[in-house]
Amino acid sequence: MPKMTFIQPDGARREVDAPEGLSVLEIAHRNKIELEGACEGSLACSTCHIVIAQEWFDRLPEATEDEEDMLDLAFGLTQTSRLGCQLIMKADYDGLVVTLPSATRNMAVK
Repeated sequence: MPKMTFIQPDGARREVDAPEGLSVLEIAHRNKIELEGACEGSLACSTCHIVIAQEWFDRLPEATEDEEDMLDLAFGLTQTSRLGCQLIMKADYDGLVVTLPSATRNMAVK
Protein backbone atom coordinates (compact mmCIF):
# COMPACT_ATOMS: atom_id res chain seq x y z
CA MET A 1 0.00 0.00 0.00
CA PRO A 2 1.31 3.48 -0.81
CA LYS A 3 2.44 5.67 2.04
CA MET A 4 2.59 9.41 2.43
CA THR A 5 4.02 11.81 4.99
CA PHE A 6 2.23 14.73 6.60
CA ILE A 7 4.44 17.43 8.11
CA GLN A 8 2.58 19.11 10.96
CA PRO A 9 2.77 22.89 11.51
CA ASP A 10 5.24 22.23 14.38
CA GLY A 11 7.53 20.29 12.00
CA ALA A 12 6.63 16.82 13.29
CA ARG A 13 6.47 14.22 10.51
CA ARG A 14 3.84 11.49 10.37
CA GLU A 15 3.99 8.70 7.81
CA VAL A 16 0.65 6.99 7.14
CA ASP A 17 -0.87 4.41 4.82
CA ALA A 18 -2.39 6.17 1.80
CA PRO A 19 -4.90 3.90 0.05
CA GLU A 20 -5.32 4.45 -3.67
CA GLY A 21 -8.51 6.26 -4.63
CA LEU A 22 -8.77 8.31 -1.43
CA SER A 23 -8.12 12.03 -1.36
CA VAL A 24 -5.35 13.48 0.80
CA LEU A 25 -8.14 15.02 2.89
CA GLU A 26 -9.76 11.60 3.45
CA ILE A 27 -6.38 10.06 4.30
CA ALA A 28 -5.75 12.81 6.85
CA HIS A 29 -9.14 12.28 8.48
CA ARG A 30 -8.67 8.47 8.62
CA ASN A 31 -5.43 9.06 10.49
CA LYS A 32 -6.76 11.78 12.83
CA ILE A 33 -4.55 14.43 11.24
CA GLU A 34 -5.97 17.91 11.68
CA LEU A 35 -6.88 19.02 8.17
CA GLU A 36 -10.20 20.81 8.34
CA GLY A 37 -12.09 20.26 5.07
CA ALA A 38 -15.10 22.39 6.10
CA CYS A 39 -16.95 21.77 2.81
CA GLU A 40 -16.33 18.00 3.06
CA GLY A 41 -14.45 17.88 -0.23
CA SER A 42 -17.00 19.67 -2.40
CA LEU A 43 -14.49 22.28 -3.63
CA ALA A 44 -16.35 25.11 -1.89
CA CYS A 45 -13.66 26.27 0.56
CA SER A 46 -9.90 26.29 1.04
CA THR A 47 -9.65 24.77 4.52
CA CYS A 48 -7.94 21.60 3.26
CA HIS A 49 -5.06 23.67 1.86
CA ILE A 50 -1.79 21.72 1.88
CA VAL A 51 1.69 22.50 0.60
CA ILE A 52 3.19 19.82 -1.64
CA ALA A 53 6.92 19.12 -1.26
CA GLN A 54 8.73 20.74 -4.20
CA GLU A 55 10.13 17.43 -5.44
CA TRP A 56 6.57 16.09 -5.78
CA PHE A 57 4.73 19.10 -7.18
CA ASP A 58 5.58 18.58 -10.88
CA ARG A 59 4.78 14.86 -10.64
CA LEU A 60 1.13 15.54 -9.78
CA PRO A 61 -1.67 16.56 -12.14
CA GLU A 62 -2.20 20.29 -12.51
CA ALA A 63 -4.90 21.95 -10.44
CA THR A 64 -8.16 22.67 -12.22
CA GLU A 65 -9.33 26.24 -12.68
CA ASP A 66 -11.94 25.70 -9.93
CA GLU A 67 -9.25 24.49 -7.53
CA GLU A 68 -7.06 27.48 -8.40
CA ASP A 69 -10.00 29.81 -7.64
CA MET A 70 -10.45 28.27 -4.18
CA LEU A 71 -6.70 28.30 -3.53
CA ASP A 72 -6.76 32.08 -4.01
CA LEU A 73 -8.67 32.19 -0.69
CA ALA A 74 -6.17 30.04 1.22
CA PHE A 75 -4.10 31.39 4.09
CA GLY A 76 -0.34 31.15 3.48
CA LEU A 77 -0.59 30.27 -0.21
CA THR A 78 2.64 29.02 -1.83
CA GLN A 79 3.69 28.05 -5.36
CA THR A 80 3.18 24.38 -4.47
CA SER A 81 -0.18 24.77 -2.69
CA ARG A 82 -3.03 22.39 -3.46
CA LEU A 83 -6.34 21.44 -1.91
CA GLY A 84 -6.22 18.06 -0.16
CA CYS A 85 -9.73 17.19 -1.35
CA GLN A 86 -8.66 17.42 -4.99
CA LEU A 87 -5.55 15.26 -4.84
CA ILE A 88 -6.50 11.59 -5.20
CA MET A 89 -3.88 9.05 -4.15
CA LYS A 90 -2.38 6.70 -6.74
CA ALA A 91 0.32 4.05 -6.44
CA ASP A 92 2.66 6.43 -8.32
CA TYR A 93 2.40 8.87 -5.41
CA ASP A 94 3.94 6.43 -2.90
CA GLY A 95 6.16 8.57 -0.66
CA LEU A 96 4.26 11.83 -1.23
CA VAL A 97 5.14 14.53 1.32
CA VAL A 98 2.76 17.36 2.21
CA THR A 99 2.96 20.11 4.81
CA LEU A 100 -0.01 21.41 6.74
CA PRO A 101 -0.13 25.21 6.95
CA SER A 102 -0.03 26.85 10.37
CA ALA A 103 -3.57 28.23 9.89
CA THR A 104 -6.61 28.05 7.63
CA ARG A 105 -9.13 30.64 6.53
CA ASN A 106 -12.73 29.50 6.33
CA MET A 107 -14.54 32.09 4.21
CA ALA A 108 -17.85 30.24 4.65
CA VAL A 109 -18.03 31.00 8.39
CA LYS A 110 -19.45 34.39 9.34
